[in-house]
Amino acid sequence: MISMGCLSRGAALAALGACALAGLAGCAPTNAPTVQAGAQPTSAFQISDIQVNTAPLLARSGDPTAQWVQQALPGQLAQAFAANMAPGDPNGAILSVRIDSVHLGQGGPADPDSMSGVATLSGSKSRQARLRATSTYIPETVNQSLPEQAVQGRVQALSQSFAYWLKRRWRL
Repeated sequence: MISMGCLSRGAALAALGACALAGLAGCAPTNAPTVQAGAQPTSAFQISDIQVNTAPLLARSGDPTAQWVQQALPGQLAQAFAANMAPGDPNGAILSVRIDSVHLGQGGPADPDSMSGVATLSGSKSRQARLRATSTYIPETVNQSLPEQAVQGRVQALSQSFAYWLKRRWRL
């Protein structure tokens, strides 16, 4: 047996670290859950297609804002409704979203960014919702050197917020 007086401080710390790691090894799960492709939908309907109409936004704000929404929103909607997605299913519903406006505020909670539009779900479980989603923008100094990328990031954040609140509104 080695007495504690013979150990250097580094060796003592290494031994303590090894004991801590050995104790934590029993906490790690041995078989992590896996995500199955093609998981069954959580509700009674499936979405076969997502369509995003930015024509009213294009007329109001122009490009590149409308183009950025057109690029970001379908993916965010597909992610939010992933459990209900069944691409190409002939019996599936179509999720149509029309974006009417995007407002990019001056920053902070007093003047948040916002996106307004209407979402419609076709089929036997048809629904419609008028929605206004917000996102808070906090100005950073890096945004001054990359203003276009900063604005595109704000539009992406609004798209994510819109998809999230639509899913919550419909409670799917």
